Amino acid sequence: MHGSGAYQLGIGTFGAWEWFVLFGHELLFFASVFFLIGAIDEFGVDLAWLWLRLTGRARSPVIDTTDINRRELSGKAAVFIPAWDEAAVIGTTIRHALTVWQHSQLRLYIGCYRNDADTIEAIVAAAAGDPRLRLVIHDRDGPSTKADCLNRLFGALTMDETRWGEQAHMVVLQDAEDMVDPAGLALLDAALGVAAPDTQNKAGLAGGAGLAQLPVIPIPQANSPWIAGHYCEEFAEAHGKAMVVRDALGAGVPAAGVGCGIARPLLDRLQRERSREAHGGVLSSPGPFAAECLTEDYELGLNIAAMGVPTTFVRARTAEGALIGTRACFPGDLTSAVRQKTRWIHGIAFQGWDRLGWSGSAVETWMRLRDRRGPLAALTLCSAYLLLVLSAIGWVLVLAGVGEAPPVPDTVVLLLWVNTASFAWRTAWRFAFAARQYGFGEGIRAVLRIPVANIIAIMAGRRAFAAYLRSLRGHAVRWDKTTHTAHPAAILDAPVGVSAAQ
Repeated sequence: MHGSGAYQLGIGTFGAWEWFVLFGHELLFFASVFFLIGAIDEFGVDLAWLWLRLTGRARSPVIDTTDINRRELSGKAAVFIPAWDEAAVIGTTIRHALTVWQHSQLRLYIGCYRNDADTIEAIVAAAAGDPRLRLVIHDRDGPSTKADCLNRLFGALTMDETRWGEQAHMVVLQDAEDMVDPAGLALLDAALGVAAPDTQNKAGLAGGAGLAQLPVIPIPQANSPWIAGHYCEEFAEAHGKAMVVRDALGAGVPAAGVGCGIARPLLDRLQRERSREAHGGVLSSPGPFAAECLTEDYELGLNIAAMGVPTTFVRARTAEGALIGTRACFPGDLTSAVRQKTRWIHGIAFQGWDRLGWSGSAVETWMRLRDRRGPLAALTLCSAYLLLVLSAIGWVLVLAGVGEAPPVPDTVVLLLWVNTASFAWRTAWRFAFAARQYGFGEGIRAVLRIPVANIIAIMAGRRAFAAYLRSLRGHAVRWDKTTHTAHPAAILDAPVGVSAAQ
């Protein structure tokens, strides 16, 4: 028992009420301890970010987008967009990208499947004959995995490079449903150190990274302010604070799968590493991307960092104050949101533990612990909500005279006060980052959406654990993709026209 005077009865004399009280107290202690651990973890990141902010290292540089967009890329940039059952959005994505990225060195590789005629038709219509677009049809039926489709695109790129007689300078990963930033391509070019020195100076970036990641910016959706909306504050804080701290402390920056630039030679190294790990066997999907992994983008970034190659998180703003990043519409219904986060937790927490382990510095280990806390966070949140239900039942039973409420141990009381203060602190941070990115009203809604985010996390954690157990029994992972119907360009009325580069 915890504290003094908690329980004076012997186990053998426990009745139903005593067992009820015992279970409630143990659950309270469990939840309190793990909430405290999470609070300490987050407080460490908060302090690091505040120090970076005070020293000027967390400030986002302002980019002259007119100047940087006018400059040609230093070499070919291959943008990979895998697509399965994306006929509703892929056309808008292509038209917008070809419109705002006028660079002659751009090559847009769109991967689709031979049994997905609707998506193929939408891609061909959107391309409108632009020679910078390359349609790549997979030689197998879909869906496979996103990484498998990326490997097929990589194969197409290598064949094109043979014809060109030169290698592309960088590969950029994007999703079929996202809206690219007009300055994004040039900014990634500068961050990877493949642009001319004066371009790098204009961008305020040192260059020389092997992988560069732009922020992801969820778009608020009027028809789903609670489900789709909760992604806004999560990414605002994660890509406004946590990733900034991670980069500054020297830990590997995981790729988000969109708005991510990779120096082209690194993909050859990753492909060789995958072949070596196969011990002479034949890979089901040869290429640099791990087709057996649900979060190949996350793994990609950490593997590049493990090679000793610098990775960086690029956070910059335009002269008008707009954050440069990839804008996205996230799932607007509960089922789709849970499915998406299930894949993230399964891939990052469970597969990441199995495949990547814990190698690296103390800072790297800390960041991987943060990445893999999803299942434990779900269990702790579930315990807390169960505790609320039990407390309400217990209060009713006490009023009914069934039993007396025992005193709460002093240790638990202290934990409750600390965790309450921590919750208030966390709520303030969530409000601040959401309000900074989206305005005061969205900051208030971010606070009100905390229970929604918690419920989704609990459901996704349970499903991810069940999926991981199935994979241990030999079930193959598949592309459990999210259905997309909304597009940021339509919501924001962004330019979607005919490319001038035709």
